[in-house]
Amino acid sequence: MGISLKELTGRLRSRIPGAGGARPTVRGLPAAMAIEIDGLTLRIAEASRSGHSSRVDQVRAVPLEWPENADRSEASVVGSVVAKALAKARIKPGPVVLGIGRSQVILRTVVVPDTGLTGTIASLVRFQVARDLPFRLDEAIIDFQILRRLPARPVSESDSAPTPAGTSNDSVDRVEVLVAITRQESLEFLRRVAEAAGLSLAAVGWISQANATCLQASATGSALPNGPRALVTLKAEEVGIEILEGRSLVFSRGVPMPLVTETEPEAWVRSATIEVIRTLHAFGGTSGRSAPEAAAILGGTGREEALSGTLETRLGFPVPQIALGRPLGLDRAEAEAVASGFSTLGLALGATDPAGLEFDFLNPKRPTPPPDLRKIRLIAGLAAAMAVLVAVLGVRKTLISRREATLTALQTELAAGEKKRPVYRQMIQQAATLRAWSAEERDWLDHYAHLSAVLPRSEEVYLTSVAFGPNRAIRLGVQARNGEILGKVDRLLRAAGYDVKPLAVTPGADRNGYNFRTTVELTVPAKLKFDLAKLAPPARPADDASLETPRKGGSR
Repeated sequence: MGISLKELTGRLRSRIPGAGGARPTVRGLPAAMAIEIDGLTLRIAEASRSGHSSRVDQVRAVPLEWPENADRSEASVVGSVVAKALAKARIKPGPVVLGIGRSQVILRTVVVPDTGLTGTIASLVRFQVARDLPFRLDEAIIDFQILRRLPARPVSESDSAPTPAGTSNDSVDRVEVLVAITRQESLEFLRRVAEAAGLSLAAVGWISQANATCLQASATGSALPNGPRALVTLKAEEVGIEILEGRSLVFSRGVPMPLVTETEPEAWVRSATIEVIRTLHAFGGTSGRSAPEAAAILGGTGREEALSGTLETRLGFPVPQIALGRPLGLDRAEAEAVASGFSTLGLALGATDPAGLEFDFLNPKRPTPPPDLRKIRLIAGLAAAMAVLVAVLGVRKTLISRREATLTALQTELAAGEKKRPVYRQMIQQAATLRAWSAEERDWLDHYAHLSAVLPRSEEVYLTSVAFGPNRAIRLGVQARNGEILGKVDRLLRAAGYDVKPLAVTPGADRNGYNFRTTVELTVPAKLKFDLAKLAPPARPADDASLETPRKGGSR
């Protein structure tokens, strides 16, 4: 299944940086003041936006005081005269819109592929018109308006011949574009005028489009048919002919005329009629165009009624005169200023329209700039560095999490170990004792059994403690019934082969009648030998219950 160029570019629109090709400033000012110099008069129109529509707030005509022999081609002179007039009228303008006349604009109508991207269409338009410009492309300010869209012609199998160079391929969607071109120096002149007058220049429109805006805003324009229709505009030194189709301006021509005040009315009307008829016939002879069948006149020179009657006779259809004051809600005094200052009115209404001016030479629709490879590389490098940084931070977080988990487990183990510290200490001490026993290569349990057989019966003496120390030392805690028995203990131990230190006897009665206590310190001679099999330990007492199983409750 095929896909058109328009559909393809539409899908890619959101993925291409700057593909919209939008103007560099915000379209549609909330409020604006349009200014035009008309001979010895400064025409001013103020408009503002209310919701989604524009309204006219005020229209004025202020006289200009030109110095004697003033050079009107000097921007500083023009700007100072305008500033003086505004100051005298006590007007403090905000954003200002100026206009470029028809004589300073070159018009071209071109057909280019409909990419759906304003920036791409602007590039194609510049490529098309560059061949016909009488000056260099870098000196041109180019803006355009899309007149209509031309759908693609279905491609058949027989259409195998290539499209000739310089013609538009009708197998893709196309757009017909009206291109307005002015020189850079014309725009720079208006910039310098605004700077000298202390104005904040917000937009530079096209006077012909402003006139067309006035026709659309009038009741007369709404009553005209929607097909090709002509608007004849009269000014003191110029007659303009604009042709519209629907809401689009498709053709414009400006004809210089002698001053109205210096020419006979009949001769002036005759010359203007000839130029209008010639223009309409020329437009009707253009390929794909038909001559307008409706027309209207706009102006405040005083020759509008006479020209209207003459054109009706020559054209064969009514040519009404447009009155802008009443439809726009202006009083009678302002309506008289509107009659001659209609261009400023159109500029102000267009500048405050939500969509902005159709043609704005200060902020034209610009081509999509070529990709900046250096910037792309920089962004790619930054993105790669950011990805590496994120990866490093992720690995760092993972490692920290693992170490924290290990630390938590060790802390838990340490807390459990702290609770068992006494048990560990006791085990360590016992292990040290066992290691000491093992190092001395002596079986202390055998000595324990030997001592049990050597010592007197438990009715006479019993041991309270037994400790085996280094250097083959044995320490016994002895509790005896009397001193004679302790002397007997000394004799028996010596007879068994042990080295006995003198006894220190102390009274130490207990509840069972063992009234003497002493500590016996023994040393095992290296040559001491005994045979446990030949020992005869004392017999157990008749009432000895130490080996019986304890009963529940502690009773035996």
